[in-house]
Amino acid sequence: MTTTARRTYGYSDLPRLMSVMTGDEKHGSAATSTLDVLWVLYDRVLRVGPGSVDDPGRDRFLLSKGHGPMAYYAVLAAKGFVPVEWLSGFGEFTSRLGHHPDRVLVPGVEIGSGSLGHGLPLAVGTALGLGARGLDEAAVWTLVGDAELDEGSNHEAIAFAGAIGLERLHTVVIDNLSATYGRAGGIAARFEAAGWSTATVDGRDHAALYEAFTAAHAGRPHVVVARVEPKF
Repeated sequence: MTTTARRTYGYSDLPRLMSVMTGDEKHGSAATSTLDVLWVLYDRVLRVGPGSVDDPGRDRFLLSKGHGPMAYYAVLAAKGFVPVEWLSGFGEFTSRLGHHPDRVLVPGVEIGSGSLGHGLPLAVGTALGLGARGLDEAAVWTLVGDAELDEGSNHEAIAFAGAIGLERLHTVVIDNLSATYGRAGGIAARFEAAGWSTATVDGRDHAALYEAFTAAHAGRPHVVVARVEPKF
């Protein structure tokens, strides 16, 4: 009897994996804007894998920027959370991979996302819940878009998390200058004023992203603003 080794995928495979997902071209820029952040998180930072998606002590990643999830699905497939064969059916009626991720259909997905402005408040609640359960090693990460910060729910979450020093909470903001009311270059200042630890980096630079993601922030939540090319 012979066995076939599972193929491993790297960063260079992601464009090809994304290319088989068609039918949501209007969100192409939303997908590609998150690609490098997602890869660095899943490749080097998050303590979760295909075999630990139900482990109580795992790190949690909450994708709030749920529209245009092709990069997210490609990374999950590359890391073995979902079969690569699922990608070609993206968005079809019978596919598990919808135009917004569904936590009950896709292994490794923590929340059903798509309603912008919900991810960060949910991450705050998740972090509080983990603390109440004594799961002190589990970190919570959420990825939001800069335009989501127009939502009042995020303002409240930012203020609350900073005030209580929610150290296990980490947020990544993809800044592609798509916010309606945000001041260009002012995202980090907004978080810092609320008591957060902050870093602003090139969202395509893997070394800079990793350094920012792993920076010490004792007693404070941490936000990384990842600047990418403008959406328009």
